[in-house]
Amino acid sequence: MNPFLRNTLAIIAGLVIGSVVNMSIILISSSIIPAPNGADVTTTEGLKATMHLFEPKHFLFPFLAHALGTFAGALTTALTAIHHKTKLAFGIGAFFLFGGIVTMFTLPSPIWFGFVDLIFAYIPMAYLASRIAVKKKTNER
Repeated sequence: MNPFLRNTLAIIAGLVIGSVVNMSIILISSSIIPAPNGADVTTTEGLKATMHLFEPKHFLFPFLAHALGTFAGALTTALTAIHHKTKLAFGIGAFFLFGGIVTMFTLPSPIWFGFVDLIFAYIPMAYLASRIAVKKKTNER
């Protein structure tokens, strides 16, 4: 297969897999840690209006969704790509980081969560995924 086409498909697969992992974790989170009483988590407006009711435990699953979604997407891309595995994995991390930044401006979450999420969930997970993929490729030789 043409390397450009294969890398393009790897990026698309990484974005899809990362998004599916992210949303799956978000969807199951309320069954494990229920939202505060009176919180409407079905709409952005509802979240904005009730974010002050959230405790630190309510931010665990959003962080895991962002970190594991980025990791899964970056790993998928790095394992599937032919060339530039690390660059493409970081590209996936940057894409999800951009989404995290947009979310930080959209939802009024606590500052501590913003820092933890933006610093530890995206680029470090892309880095970890790229190291695993490159090491796996090296071991296969």
